[in-house]
Amino acid sequence: MPSQADHWAHDHIFLGAQHERNERRTWVVVGLTLVMMAGEIAAGSLFGSMALLADGWHMGTHAAALGIAGLAYLFARRHARNPSFTFGTGKFGELAAFSSALILLIIAVQVAYESVVRLLSPQPIAYGEAIAVAVLGLLVNLVSAWLLAGEHGHHHHGHSHHAEHHHHDHGDHHHDHDHHHGHHDNNLRAAYLHVLADAATSLLAIGALLIGMYLGWSWADAAVGLVGSAVIASWAFGLIRDAGAVLLDVNGDRRLEATIRARLEASGDRVTDLHLWQVGPGHRAVVVSIVSNSPLAPAMYKQRLRDLRGLSHVTVEVEQGLHA
Repeated sequence: MPSQADHWAHDHIFLGAQHERNERRTWVVVGLTLVMMAGEIAAGSLFGSMALLADGWHMGTHAAALGIAGLAYLFARRHARNPSFTFGTGKFGELAAFSSALILLIIAVQVAYESVVRLLSPQPIAYGEAIAVAVLGLLVNLVSAWLLAGEHGHHHHGHSHHAEHHHHDHGDHHHDHDHHHGHHDNNLRAAYLHVLADAATSLLAIGALLIGMYLGWSWADAAVGLVGSAVIASWAFGLIRDAGAVLLDVNGDRRLEATIRARLEASGDRVTDLHLWQVGPGHRAVVVSIVSNSPLAPAMYKQRLRDLRGLSHVTVEVEQGLHA
């Protein structure tokens, strides 16, 4: 027969709504990307196309990043119930995104360097063969983007589960496993934008090769390599900013914070301390301290927040005011 403690027990699983499906699709895209990466690098070296080499290396960075994303999904799923992780494994996707961004920055520098070398020392290009391989690469990128786009921006669907855990007279916990994720899954968002960036680089490579073939501007091929490196670096910095903010527990939802404050202070009580942070895709935790001259039970304050989507772990502490 379950004890009272068992009734209030809860886990800390803060994974995305389509975690396992996203994981499978990510691994499929990793395989496609690796095959095409090898083909483009080989063809770029054989045909002397810097744009094709840049696209190949760019695709290689994405293959590495996608591989990290897949491993993050795998680890987070397998250790979701591991009590060693205080707030679950939902942040492994952010760690994967941050790591892939660092890889992108390194490769951006490499591609820029090779492009400058090629500008200073032009080499003959087999345009027809290079264009054919670039077109094939673009098709692979589009297929990969389609696979990942199936879950990107997914609508809210699922269930809510509530459980309260009384620690002491002034605090307890509330879980609302609300599957409102979509683009909040930075791991999937990173993978999706990686393949989109690959597609854009392939288009640039095709355009540069066509210009070089019909107008004789052989420098356009290397110039596109520089443009590609700038695109990679720009995306990397954006990814570092977004993933780093989650890893450092930055409160990125001021509107939600204001809503929480307004609801808890609706009866004249005062919020003296509030911490709001992301613990997984679509999941946020909040710890709040309230001072009241006529304090209610913590459960009464949490009742005011129950309909807020994505608020998955709530801790409320209530203190008696000085003028009771």
